[in-house]
Amino acid sequence: MTAVLQAQALGKKYGKRWALRECTIDIPAGHVVGLVGPNGAGKTTLLKLACGQLEPTAGAITVLGGRPGSTPAQLAKVGFVAQDTPVYAGLTVAEHLRLGAQLNPRWDEAMARERIARLGLDPAHRAGKLSGGQRAQLALTLGLAKRPELLILDEPVASLDPLARREFLQGLMEATVEHQFSVVLSSHLVSDLERVCDFLIVLVDSRVEVAGEVDRLLATHHRLTGPRRDPDRLPAGQQVISARHTDRQSTYVVRTDGPIHDPAWTVSRLSLEDLVLAHMEKRTAEDRRVALEVQR
Repeated sequence: MTAVLQAQALGKKYGKRWALRECTIDIPAGHVVGLVGPNGAGKTTLLKLACGQLEPTAGAITVLGGRPGSTPAQLAKVGFVAQDTPVYAGLTVAEHLRLGAQLNPRWDEAMARERIARLGLDPAHRAGKLSGGQRAQLALTLGLAKRPELLILDEPVASLDPLARREFLQGLMEATVEHQFSVVLSSHLVSDLERVCDFLIVLVDSRVEVAGEVDRLLATHHRLTGPRRDPDRLPAGQQVISARHTDRQSTYVVRTDGPIHDPAWTVSRLSLEDLVLAHMEKRTAEDRRVALEVQR
């Protein structure tokens, strides 16, 4: 099966600043991918590279086997909903659907109309008069009715209230089950990603910190709590992701493929949010260590 997205040493530079660098990932088709990271980590840059809105400064990226945005056929395979769920305030709902039909050769008119009716959106209402949740649902309808093989969503629920977020994500999941396409969804809200995503990418400081199937990542990350112990006394197969110490106790988050037999440790599983935060702390600690070495 063709990978939905492959990047090799991908980088994008604005002036002297790298917005994304050394990004190497391979996402199999058929997943709902959560892309998470702090502000300025490179999430939007990666998504814009994936849909052809930006050209790489370094490395290479392919989406569904082709160069992003290179041909009309390639453009037709990818749907994109930007962070501000863009719609035209002066156009009615019906006019948005007509515009979608004109711009997209694979447009599914029946699906668009059925979804608008199910959402209770009046086709005669102008988008500028809709609520934030309704505008987000209209933008999602336009992306879905394009019938893409890959749908890219950049922070689509960031400004929505909890009910509107839940309804948006529920609609997205129903559509992925029914129409069998891949999704890449960026968000600051890890709880939302935990609800819908089965593949995770964590970007920190413009680099990929960790990527993989959610079940596999959760199965190989553990929290160890026990008597204070230096990290160099841990087994070689246990990669330390984060560490906290008191005078008497150490708490580690480690990544390992093997079982943990040491009876001194209390071993517990992580939530997806725990895992994400541990990797963010790891990168922050490494950057702080490098900065201190440079100062010396």
